[in-house]
Amino acid sequence: MHDGAKFYRLSDLKEEWLNPKFSRRIIAGRSEMVGYIVLLKGSVVPPHKHFSEQISIILKGALKFTINGEDTVVKDREVLVIPSNVEHAAVAIEDTISLDCFSPPREDWLTGKDNYLRDNIK
Repeated sequence: MHDGAKFYRLSDLKEEWLNPKFSRRIIAGRSEMVGYIVLLKGSVVPPHKHFSEQISIILKGALKFTINGEDTVVKDREVLVIPSNVEHAAVAIEDTISLDCFSPPREDWLTGKDNYLRDNIK
């Protein structure tokens, strides 16, 4: 590849299970990162916020997001944009695959200091 471009195959990326119902594969560039996320039905992402803007693209399944006390269900081929520093939570109401895009990259995900996910065993 030219000019620093890199090619990845999702199946070659290490799958990391953070708890029994949540796994991810991460690709990070300099100013953006993508997580290929698998959330089994009932998986809970507790309330949290981060500096990075987040775009969640649901490829399969459905997530119920809670933002500012309001619930929004995001399903197959739907997209949710979460601005920087907005607290949010999610529950998988079906087995779900999501592409979560972050800009800038999430330092807590890259360093493994994302205990809000690791400690959330349900």
